Amino acid sequence: MGNPMAPAIPELSPRQEVALLARILYREGYDDHLAGHITLKLDDDTLLVNPFGMPWDEVRAADIMHIDLDGNVLEGPWTVTPAITLHLELHKMRHDVGVAVHNHPRWGTIWADIGRAPEIFDQTAAMYHGEVAVYSDYPGPVNEPANAQDVAKVMGSANVCLLANHGVLIVGSDVRFAYLRAAVFEWRCRQAWHVAAAGGGKPMRADVAAEFGEMFNHVPFPGLFDAMARRELRVDPTILDE
Repeated sequence: MGNPMAPAIPELSPRQEVALLARILYREGYDDHLAGHITLKLDDDTLLVNPFGMPWDEVRAADIMHIDLDGNVLEGPWTVTPAITLHLELHKMRHDVGVAVHNHPRWGTIWADIGRAPEIFDQTAAMYHGEVAVYSDYPGPVNEPANAQDVAKVMGSANVCLLANHGVLIVGSDVRFAYLRAAVFEWRCRQAWHVAAAGGGKPMRADVAAEFGEMFNHVPFPGLFDAMARRELRVDPTILDE
C-alpha cells in the first residue's frame, strides 16, 4: 500500500518523448524502413518531428527536427520528409491532436488494403474501441496538399484512420495516448487476421468492448508507456541525448 507502481523514468523533454515513442513503436511493428513520421505539437503550435533519413530504431532526441505549420525547418540537424504535409494539414484541422503517428505497420496496413476495420476479438484489442475512419481511395502520395486535406477530412474526429493502399494514421492528446492506440490497434489487426486464418471466431461483445475501451479514452493504461520506455533505455540509454 502506497508503494510506487514501478521505477520512475526521468522527466522527459518533448524531443525525448518523440525519440522514445519512435523506438517503442518500432518494436511494435512500425518499422517500414525510412517510412513514417511522428509529430508532437508544442505550446506555440510549432511541431517536433522525427527526421526523414533515419529508421525509427536509430532516432535519438538530438535528431528530432523542429518545424512550423507550413513545414519550414526552424531547428535541427537533418531533413524532414516531404510527406509531412499529411501531418501539417491534420494539425491545422484537429486542434485537439497533440501527437500524430503515421506509418505502414504490417497488420494495420493489411486491413487498410482490405478497406475496413477489423473486429475486436480480445481484451487488449478493446483498449481502443472508438471510431476507425477509412480513407478508401489512394489518389497519390500525401505530400500533395489536396490528398493530405482529404485524409484529414475523412478522419474527422476519429483517433484512428486506415489509409487504403497505404498505412495507418493514429492520434492522441499526448505520447501516452498515441502509443496506447497505435500499439493496441496493431494488436487488434494482427489478432483479427489470425482468427480469420484459423477459420473464424467470436468477436468480443460490443457492449463489453465499449465499456472496457471507454476507460482508455480518458486515462492511458497506467505505467505502460513508462515500462516500454525503460525497456528501450536499458538497451540504449543514449536515446535521451540532446
